[in-house]
Amino acid sequence: MSQGRYVWIAGKKVYLNPELQKEWDKLIKQNQSKSEPEKLRLVNDFFNRIRYVSDLEHWGVEDFWATPAELLASNGGDCEDYAIAKYFTLVAMHVDPNKLKITYVKARVNNKMIAHMVLTYYTQPNAVPLVLDSLNKQIRPATQRPDLTPVYAFNGDGLWIVKSRTENRVGGSGKIRFWNEMKSRMGKEF
Repeated sequence: MSQGRYVWIAGKKVYLNPELQKEWDKLIKQNQSKSEPEKLRLVNDFFNRIRYVSDLEHWGVEDFWATPAELLASNGGDCEDYAIAKYFTLVAMHVDPNKLKITYVKARVNNKMIAHMVLTYYTQPNAVPLVLDSLNKQIRPATQRPDLTPVYAFNGDGLWIVKSRTENRVGGSGKIRFWNEMKSRMGKEF
């Protein structure tokens, strides 16, 4: 009898929490016919409830990009883990990946600028994106997020430098080492 999905974490086979796994599967399978705004809300809410834990505390390294299954199996992650999980879950729910970008930003938190990642959703290629965030859990247009300064954005297809809210494509996402490492661990999560 199969125990369900598992991931290798620190050399150990770790199975997803069966209830959380069922909930994630249900989220993906039962909401594919919903509108895109509803899918965004459901996915944002699902992942934002997972506890925040820094990479150093969680994985023992300064920076680690977890796969969605690693995030769920370990019951914790940080900003890029939430953004990555939201990205792949929405793609699994048949949202066009060209509408989604994982965006590295500088976020103003308590009058300090911190490195942060969010998922952005574009209704059209040059539209103002909606921001799915773990700091501000409400989905808002980027123009209503003056606390965020975008630096670069990427998805499975490309890498863009963002200046003054305009994007210039500079190549493929294969240039991002942590993205490549995370994808190599992903296996057959979807």
